[in-house]
Amino acid sequence: MPHPTPHTRARAIALPAPVAIPVQALLPWAVFGLVLSVVLLYFVGAEQGAISLISGQEVHEFVHDGRHLLGFPCH
Repeated sequence: MPHPTPHTRARAIALPAPVAIPVQALLPWAVFGLVLSVVLLYFVGAEQGAISLISGQEVHEFVHDGRHLLGFPCH
């Protein structure tokens, strides 16, 4: 029997194993993302409107186009 050539040898390919991420490690990041999303949604949707934490029109003007893009009325 002839020796196998480089073209006929079976080559083992190492596949990466999936990494399990425990929920305890993911939960703080999920909570942080949720809080950040709610704060951003407040500043785009409600700040300088019926309820306002910051006086002046700077926040309103900064998020004005985003407010219209997301469907929030402002005038």
